[in-house]
Amino acid sequence: MNDCKFSGRPTRDPEVRYTQGADPIAIARYTLAVERKNKKENGPQADFLNIIAFGRTAEFVEKHIRKGMKIIVECHAQSGSYEKDGKKVYYTEFVADSHEFCEKKEQSGPDPAGQQDNDGFMNIPDGIDSELPFN
Repeated sequence: MNDCKFSGRPTRDPEVRYTQGADPIAIARYTLAVERKNKKENGPQADFLNIIAFGRTAEFVEKHIRKGMKIIVECHAQSGSYEKDGKKVYYTEFVADSHEFCEKKEQSGPDPAGQQDNDGFMNIPDGIDSELPFN
């Protein structure tokens, strides 16, 4: 069975491209930093995995995944090879099937519709009563 599930953080914003043709397909690529379970002193603390997504999954990545977000990626491994300068180069990448968020979305700025209290409810801005259709 070829199923993988990784928890980590993208090292950069995903790179998204679209294929040419009548029905373009989105292709997203990013590197996921995955912390190692058994860390060695003075050794690598993380592995960096190449993630690729196609179609609707790639469109989701384009809209929602950003550098540094803690995510879970369900995927399957894919390997291959190609020729470069007369030498065969082998690679392994992970094809994303789905993504999950591990943390709440951090607010990057003030909410234009109104501020939130610590209770999770939005404060209603002054003067909004006149704009409501059910008054």
